[in-house]
Amino acid sequence: MLERPILIAIDGPAGAGKSATAREVAVRLGLPYLDTGAMYRAVALLACREGLGPDLDERGRAAVVEIAAFLELSFSGDPRAQRVVVRGSDVTEALRAPEVSQMASMVSAIPEVRREMVRRQREIATRTGGVVEGRDIGTVVFPDAVLKVFLTAEPEVRARRRFEELTKRGARVRWDDVLSEQGERDRRDSTRSASPLRPAQGAVIIDSSRLSLAQVVDAVVALLSRTP
Repeated sequence: MLERPILIAIDGPAGAGKSATAREVAVRLGLPYLDTGAMYRAVALLACREGLGPDLDERGRAAVVEIAAFLELSFSGDPRAQRVVVRGSDVTEALRAPEVSQMASMVSAIPEVRREMVRRQREIATRTGGVVEGRDIGTVVFPDAVLKVFLTAEPEVRARRRFEELTKRGARVRWDDVLSEQGERDRRDSTRSASPLRPAQGAVIIDSSRLSLAQVVDAVVALLSRTP
């Protein structure tokens, strides 16, 4: 009888360190890594390229739903250097642009978009297992994951990480704007009707505010070792 693939769900707000943690846990355990946020960002990127803004009207929402339905996306490379390819083009860097982040928060609140992305996420990870990170992995996508983690951090800490990430890539951003935009994104993610951001039942909450990446990874791996 074949064993069920190992699935680890890591959820949490923007800037909590989900992506870095999930990548390192995947490498440590030799598991695949799935960044579900990149899928929503890909939809957002294409929406931006079609001239759609964050204030979506009915026609704009319909256009976003169509983009999601016909999204051509694939991942390549190992977890630490994973690349995202959309319609044959590498868009890994483009997905992290501030306007794409803002748009991703909007499109991810559309129920039809979430249903399509969840379908794809289940299709990928159910087959291979792995470390899956996002905002509704433990609550909606894989509520039966062998380990569910809700990774969080203080708002100022998360905003500082985002600010440093953007400036390191050469983006010209203001600290106050980054902090304000993150607060707005937190509000939208936690109050949306479709899969609001919250810890899953049975999830272990880890606050990374004063922990190094290595310490967070060690904590997640230790939790898995204690899981029946």
